[in-house]
Amino acid sequence: MSDFTLEDLETIVAARAGADETSSYTATLARKGVAHTARKLGEEAIETVVAAIGEDDGHLTSEAADLLYHLLVLLHLKRVPLSAVMAELARRTAQTGLEEKAGRSEAASH
Repeated sequence: MSDFTLEDLETIVAARAGADETSSYTATLARKGVAHTARKLGEEAIETVVAAIGEDDGHLTSEAADLLYHLLVLLHLKRVPLSAVMAELARRTAQTGLEEKAGRSEAASH
């Protein structure tokens, strides 16, 4: 089992976003901006779904890694720290998913 964390990846993304584009894909994504990176994230999400439905587990693992990477690049570009996402997940898991979803529906109707 790896000790590598999403926080480790967040640190790497932040460091590479400002690197030279010729040596860093992350820097290329950062230069192309939020809209491009968001579209790339969408493509990776679709590829993850396709891999989950019809591919072997190794391919799903690879696509899931791509999805998480692109999400962290997008969060970096939007200046949303991973810790904010984790705090939101912690808040949501303090109740059942059905309770949380019902609370969102009630808030939207007001």
